[in-house]
Amino acid sequence: MRLSIAQRLALRQRIADELGPHCEIRVFGSRVDDQARGGDVDLLVQCPRRLNRKVWLAARLAASAERVLEGRKVDVLLVDPDTLLQPVHRAAMREGVVL
Repeated sequence: MRLSIAQRLALRQRIADELGPHCEIRVFGSRVDDQARGGDVDLLVQCPRRLNRKVWLAARLAASAERVLEGRKVDVLLVDPDTLLQPVHRAAMREGVVL
């Protein structure tokens, strides 16, 4: 995974501060390929409780994560018990690496 230990810890802390400690965070996409270069950071955040205003919350988490990663583009997918899973969610769950 092309994120440093410090970056991983900082991302986990930011998301825990916002959503609580019980969410699972997965990195998926090009960042899990150690041979790749560049690219954005794709995060799937699975939360066991229902979330309100998921689109707004995902945007806020992405902005916060971008600050942690010093401007690197971050995309966040949020999944809660009400989320209708799409192929991108399933792929991220299957191929992603837990942060």
